[in-house]
Amino acid sequence: MRLSDLQNKDIVDMNDGRNIGNIIDVNIDASTGNIVSFIIEPNKNFFKFFNRGTDTEIKWHSITKIGEDVILVKLGL
Repeated sequence: MRLSDLQNKDIVDMNDGRNIGNIIDVNIDASTGNIVSFIIEPNKNFFKFFNRGTDTEIKWHSITKIGEDVILVKLGL
C-alpha cells in the first residue's frame, strides 16, 4: 500500500464515530523503517472555519483497522 492510498481514506474514531480528518504525513522510525504515527489534518467544517485546528498525531498502536475507505482508530478518552 502506498502513502497516497492512505491519504484518500477518512480517519474515524471508534469511540464516538467522528471523522477526525485525513493523513497528510507519516512519521517513520529511521532505524527500523516502521511507521510510528500518522499526522492528521483536521476536518474543516463550519464551526472550525474561524478557528483553524492544528494537526494531530495518531500513534500506530491506536490504529484498529485499515479498511477500503476508512481507517478506524481508538483514541484515549
